[in-house]
Amino acid sequence: MPDRGQVFDAVVVGGGHNGLICAIGLARAGWTTLVVEAEDVLGGAVRSSELTEPGVIHDWFATNQDGFHGGPVDRALDLERHGLRWAHSRAPYANVYPDGSSLTVFQDVERTLTELGRHDPRDADGWRELHAIHGRLAPVLSQISASEPLSPSGVWRALRAGLHLGPGGRSELAELLSMTTRELGERYLASEESRALITSWGMHLDYGPDVPGGALFPFVECFADMEHGMSIVEGGCARLIDALVAEHAALGGRTRTEARVERVIVEGGRARGVVLADGEEIRAGRAVVAGVTPTALYGSLLDESDAPAADRAAGRRFIYGPATMMIHLLLDGPVPWAAGPDLAAVAFIHIAPYTAQLADTYTASVNGVLAADPMLVVGQPTAVDPTRAPAGRHVACVHVRTLPATVTADAAGEIVPADWDAIAPAVADRALAKLAEYAPGIGDRILDRVIFSPADLERHDANLVGGDSGAGSHHPFQYQLQRPFAGRSPYETRVAGLYMTGASTWPGAGVTGLPGHLSAKRILRPRPWRRLGAYAALGAAATAGGLAFGQARKGE
Repeated sequence: MPDRGQVFDAVVVGGGHNGLICAIGLARAGWTTLVVEAEDVLGGAVRSSELTEPGVIHDWFATNQDGFHGGPVDRALDLERHGLRWAHSRAPYANVYPDGSSLTVFQDVERTLTELGRHDPRDADGWRELHAIHGRLAPVLSQISASEPLSPSGVWRALRAGLHLGPGGRSELAELLSMTTRELGERYLASEESRALITSWGMHLDYGPDVPGGALFPFVECFADMEHGMSIVEGGCARLIDALVAEHAALGGRTRTEARVERVIVEGGRARGVVLADGEEIRAGRAVVAGVTPTALYGSLLDESDAPAADRAAGRRFIYGPATMMIHLLLDGPVPWAAGPDLAAVAFIHIAPYTAQLADTYTASVNGVLAADPMLVVGQPTAVDPTRAPAGRHVACVHVRTLPATVTADAAGEIVPADWDAIAPAVADRALAKLAEYAPGIGDRILDRVIFSPADLERHDANLVGGDSGAGSHHPFQYQLQRPFAGRSPYETRVAGLYMTGASTWPGAGVTGLPGHLSAKRILRPRPWRRLGAYAALGAAATAGGLAFGQARKGE
């Protein structure tokens, strides 16, 4: 425990992976750093443990670390020297259907095309065309997502990328940014089965099939997985946190758990530290970094007089998406998929089964209604990483998406609305009954189950408000340049010395580490360059407007 009265250069509130990565970035610059975490363990939504049986490891919430492995933050940190190891699947995802059939996407383009072509030759043709578009857009999209939108480098990258794409590429990108997942599937693919490969991925966030702008994330995920496969942390995702903590400690950084922050200290218009729940004050000489949602920051951690009224209002208006339930299963054998034993090797299996059901499920959830036919995402971590369980034991994690944070009705008329602690077992039973339709005999293989309801998600990680695993809606009004607020840096508040990080900031949810990495860069950037970034953003907007006007005049 740090000495009382010690002043750190930076205090980071929240010990999730982004908070730790931000602290590492500051510590590398020579800052003294302290990460304070309210829970009894670090990690936030990146957490694993022996939930069911000794020796069997379950990832509590985040189950896919594909966005981190091999990404810019992973390359910059080189965490393998702290013991981090990866397990890899060359069969990243599949969808199963009521007639006992399935479609699998492999880390093998030709094998995937053969699979699709066997189902419907038109699907193979459309998938090939989409893959070609991905090849043109992916380098640009990855550059933009790894840059702070309003920074000089981010603005320059966006301009350079736009010019590099040319008129045709810019049109493809503009179309993709405006499309729904239903529209993307219907434009390029012939069968309902292949279209569900795309629309299912949208539901991992809050992109129901008819949400404008929802096509981008599934488009990127579908083809990135086909090109690179899918990776998870060997031994459980908590080992990623262990490696981050080790790196932070090697740089002299400190961490504390069971240290709930009650208030950010603001003196003379500047953040000067934090007050813990037990009254202890921890001082920060240069920065306080809040790895919390805007709702918590402006509604709880800052006194009313410390933040502009417009910011407090924006924090109150921050919107959360539908909820998720996690059902952790201990099995005495692999999931007995009706579509065949080959599916036991696939990392993620979607049970939608079709876009129409996904649309009904999403609409029900935002209206407070339990869907009669929820979507299931079945993760099979022991198929990818056998070290997570001893011989004869298997792990499956069933994500039930999407659900209402507060239940007001049940579409099937079977479950009486109540709080989640009361109805979670019944909702889990419904989900497992659906799983049994696609995996007959699964009930006989279940040795134990642990249910995390939407209320449990928020109980264990306060950023998962209402069970929203994305820490805030990713609809266009609250994404891209608008995350968390429009018109300014995603990380810098209007309280001097107070910054934000985490999934509520750009580029949003997922285990990428980019919010932590980019927030540290923002904090370390000299203030004159911040002003230049604002001017550069205005210049970029004017340039983009000019390009669009020029293209319109030329009829492009």
